[in-house]
Amino acid sequence: MSSPPENAPSTESPRGLPETAATRGRPLSATRPSVNPAPGVAVWGALAIVYVVWGSTYLAIRIAVETVPPFLGAALRFGTAVPLLAALLAWRRGPGVLRITPRQFGACAVVGILLLNGGNGLVVAVEAAGLPSGVAALLIATVPLLVVVLRLVTGDRPGWRTLVGVLVGFAGLAWLIASRGGGGTVRVDLALVAVFAAACWSTGSFLSQRLPLPPDPFAGSVYQMLAATAVFAVAGLASGEPAKLAHSHVSARSVLALAYLTVAGSLLAYTSFVWLLRNAPISLVSTYAYVNPAVAVALGALFAHERITAAVLAGGAVIVVGVALVVSTERRRAPEPDSDQA
Repeated sequence: MSSPPENAPSTESPRGLPETAATRGRPLSATRPSVNPAPGVAVWGALAIVYVVWGSTYLAIRIAVETVPPFLGAALRFGTAVPLLAALLAWRRGPGVLRITPRQFGACAVVGILLLNGGNGLVVAVEAAGLPSGVAALLIATVPLLVVVLRLVTGDRPGWRTLVGVLVGFAGLAWLIASRGGGGTVRVDLALVAVFAAACWSTGSFLSQRLPLPPDPFAGSVYQMLAATAVFAVAGLASGEPAKLAHSHVSARSVLALAYLTVAGSLLAYTSFVWLLRNAPISLVSTYAYVNPAVAVALGALFAHERITAAVLAGGAVIVVGVALVVSTERRRAPEPDSDQA
């Protein structure tokens, strides 16, 4: 959505919002890997990276699309991240970790297209069309709420506190869209596309627990990004972006923003997040879901001079409260595993 973020634990996020147990179709702790003790400084350092870097990717996307066409830029971003991550995996774990079956590749393609093309790609598109980065982050923050809806329609029965959180979050979403952010700063059509991006990210997160993905989440991310890169390249060619790029001046700040998205968003924050899943309580890690939007709104106002109206603050606050209710309630539905549990 970093952008939902990024690929974690088996996917990348739209601007950079990652997939976590908080955004999957089961209680937070149900997919929790073994948790080992870790130094407090290391945990908080990794958490700070996830908070700031993933929250900042919305602003980086806005800067990148100033002079770089959105789809070709996304293709370059993920296409660069693929060999870097693959090389790192092969070096640390051996080339065998990258061997997958055709069925697993098909599953990676489905999840990657939903999360990276539908989620992240649409966020890039709406920011290129003028949606403020902070508002985009608030709209994408509804991913955990939409996952609960998917659980409902597939027969799951979340607790009533979870449903209250969903209703609260959607009330904030409706207020934010209906008010157009106050002063007409939010285009309704772009806001709806951003919500659809969140729905794509939610569906990809939901299916990632039901499709035969590779056992190694990093290897799965390589092939998800590979499939998404191909789709972004085709979309860019079909929309005439090469011609636009040839007749435009690409600024140094856009290039730097694209490099930041690739290295900091797709690699640094992603690996920090996966490490946190194994070394910190999920109740602490999952706070990214409502910290990232706050970071994105603040950075958009400070560095992109995005207007923060009362309506944006009110609607965004209600969305974040709803997400916090869902995340905290889902965490309580199942106990966190002990460090000696698989």
